[in-house]
Amino acid sequence: MKTIMIAGNIGKTAELREAGGTSVAGFSVAVEGREKGQKTTTWFDCSIWGKRAEVLAQYLTKGSKVAISGELGTREYNDKTYLTVNVSEVTLMGGGQDRREEGNQSSGGQSSNRNLDDEIPF
Repeated sequence: MKTIMIAGNIGKTAELREAGGTSVAGFSVAVEGREKGQKTTTWFDCSIWGKRAEVLAQYLTKGSKVAISGELGTREYNDKTYLTVNVSEVTLMGGGQDRREEGNQSSGGQSSNRNLDDEIPF
């Protein structure tokens, strides 16, 4: 197994779907770095499965910062190779906008009180 840990910004809000009777949330993460003095961005297509996908999908929104770990893989499409991560752990680091709060921001840009420990089953 090839395990990878990355931290970056979600580039595409998670899409929740069913695959073989199991829920899966797919999203992309951009990781910035430097190579030969130039800023680079590496994109990872990420998937999280099962009940965690159902619960976390609402928080995996475009612009949010996350740290994830999981199994690194690749897929080929139209003669291009894409990096994939089958996610085993997710740490939400902030940013982005919660889907439940879209169009309903509180004053001062503060988020509503949410206790994530009660909502995430791990």
